[in-house]
Amino acid sequence: MNRKIELLAPGGDIDSIKAAILAGADAIYLGLDKFNARNRATNINFENLQGVLRLAHKNNCEVFLTLNIIIVESEIPALISLLNKLVNTNIDGVIVQDLGLVYLLSNYFKGFKIHVSTQLTTHNKGQIKFLSILKASRINLSRELNIDEIKALTSVAHENNVLSEVFVHGSFCISFSGICYISSVHGGNSGNRGRCSQPCRDRYLTTDAGVDYPLNLKDNSAYFDLEELADAGVDSLKIEGRIKKFDYVYTVVHTWRKQLQSFYNQKKLINDNSDLYKVFNRDFTNSFLKGDINKDMFIDNPRDHSIKHLSEINNYSSQNELEKDQLALYDEKENLKADLENKLKQISIAKAFLVINISGKCGVPLKVSVTSSDVSFDILSEVNLMDKGTEALSNELVLKRFKAFNDTEFFIKELNLDLQGEVFIPFKELTSLKKRILFILNGSKETIVPVDVPIIRKQAVINTKPFLSVLISSISDVYLCKETNVSVYFQLPSCIKGELEKFIDLFTTNKKLIPWFPSVIIGEDYIAALEFLQRVQPASIVTNNTGIAYEAYRKGIAWIAGPYLNIVNSFSLISLKENFNCSGSFISNEINKEQIRRINKPDNFNLYYSIYHPIVLMTSRQCLFHQVTGCDKKRIDDSCIQDCEKSSSITNLEKNSFFIEKSNGNYHEIYNENNLLNTDIVADIPNMFSSFFIDLRNVKTKTKVGRNKLGIIMLFEDFVNGKPDTKKELDKNIYPSNNTQYKKGI
Repeated sequence: MNRKIELLAPGGDIDSIKAAILAGADAIYLGLDKFNARNRATNINFENLQGVLRLAHKNNCEVFLTLNIIIVESEIPALISLLNKLVNTNIDGVIVQDLGLVYLLSNYFKGFKIHVSTQLTTHNKGQIKFLSILKASRINLSRELNIDEIKALTSVAHENNVLSEVFVHGSFCISFSGICYISSVHGGNSGNRGRCSQPCRDRYLTTDAGVDYPLNLKDNSAYFDLEELADAGVDSLKIEGRIKKFDYVYTVVHTWRKQLQSFYNQKKLINDNSDLYKVFNRDFTNSFLKGDINKDMFIDNPRDHSIKHLSEINNYSSQNELEKDQLALYDEKENLKADLENKLKQISIAKAFLVINISGKCGVPLKVSVTSSDVSFDILSEVNLMDKGTEALSNELVLKRFKAFNDTEFFIKELNLDLQGEVFIPFKELTSLKKRILFILNGSKETIVPVDVPIIRKQAVINTKPFLSVLISSISDVYLCKETNVSVYFQLPSCIKGELEKFIDLFTTNKKLIPWFPSVIIGEDYIAALEFLQRVQPASIVTNNTGIAYEAYRKGIAWIAGPYLNIVNSFSLISLKENFNCSGSFISNEINKEQIRRINKPDNFNLYYSIYHPIVLMTSRQCLFHQVTGCDKKRIDDSCIQDCEKSSSITNLEKNSFFIEKSNGNYHEIYNENNLLNTDIVADIPNMFSSFFIDLRNVKTKTKVGRNKLGIIMLFEDFVNGKPDTKKELDKNIYPSNNTQYKKGI
């Protein structure tokens, strides 16, 4: 095989970074102490980053920086300041989730290669094209995809000059990434902010299926699937693990490196993955990749499986034999750690020192000699030294002008002046010398001056009367279009293929219905959704899927960004409008009053906010009933997705219940036990929103509703229109409810 596939390793701390390089990683992804989706990792500071870059690049290893969280408005100045520092480093790419950050990078910081995080849950070709317009150079595809889906998307990516990246080893989330809110709702630790408390690994009350950890999946490993991934054209194989230790990183990367080398050199794969079982694992599955989503993907224990694996592969005749092998494995692990620690001590992330010698006399150019372990060169000033001026040359003056060298992969260790008499040189010439030296130190790359990103100013307040909009998903509720004056959205299923004609007929018959597209639309269902748009030709839509947004933009259909696109800042709104002619957007329900208040919308752009809805905690491609109530089928097939209609619940040890729902044509979803009801925002932030939204789908939770749907709509209309006492009436008719996120934020 001539094409080399990148092996991308996690770098949660300095030792893990060194271990990845030692093990043969082609690239490392790491985070600073801000703006990254692994806050529990040790991460590194900016000073260490420069040393890491130097070490990695000397070993032909690239470095990608994770800035993969959603960014609230108050953080934008600090983010821009950081980008102005990073742009003069030799970072090889930045990994991002937030659409506002993508806008900043593609418009103001064009030197960065933009890598799209798995948090944007990319799973259809329209999303690839959407992100290509935003200048993405690489996209990390959703972990739930099978090899055929990966191959098809990689082909589309390459047609649009985008690389594909696939997770091949490490922890599996049971939810599609980026649209999991369980940790956010319960504890305020948003997964979209790198603070996930991993409730999917928690113990729950034992389910009817006899399971204690019903949301816990085995780890992902595509170790034996390298040939299929290569055939699919995948450009990068990504190993998960920025909160794992250095011995884990070394073992997994080294094992995968050997597999790649065997594939390249011997045209065959190693059939022994025993080394992967010697470090932390929850056993392994490749079932998503194989398109075989089955019950065996679960494991009823979130802890390390290494020791148990010994019992599974060996038929021990006695407990003594088992204990002997266990001790041998412990010893092997400790020896590996000790050996690695010794090797890592020999590897330095120190920046390279600079010795700067400056010499000259009046009437001749100033000579600056720069020496380090990496470079050695001389440069001359373009003007001669003078015997008078503003300030005579001195160590203090030169250090002040040359201090920017310390912000590179180098630092000034010595500065020696050998000048004959008191001499002067214009300050602008010293600045010119600094720039010329930086150009050489930075590998012939010009220093980029700080960018002043234009401030988005708040528009003048216009007293507008917000209207009410409603979401339904049952055909029996379509009568609400005729009985009310509200905007009625109808949620289409994720898997529309099986009932496409039914929904085309529904919307062509009921012109007032507005299509609402869900977050996840994969493969043939995406093709069916495009056919729906083509044949129905709706005047407007709401979409939580950027692939549908791309197609609406291309067809000239007015579209609104849905609440699960995680929009939390002004630059995201500007990006949607400028790049895709978006007409409006929901603001995420994850953020609080002050975080919302700071957002400024573009001209001629509408903002929407949901004030009542069942709270979606996660959406999964896996069947959640295997572990909860049991299921006659061991694996998911097309009929499961199209026809299965079940509900159940699980309860954690803190007595919080989570409601599991599987409706026809949709993936499995988990809902919070109480619906969100946020009536405060209407008075808290007047004149900001064009519409307030309520979700009246038939989702079972503990929240009880005291009126029928028409009555609830009328009550909300009265409330939005400012009728006295309707807030109390809503609280009385919708109970219990939850408003935690609006108070806590992210």
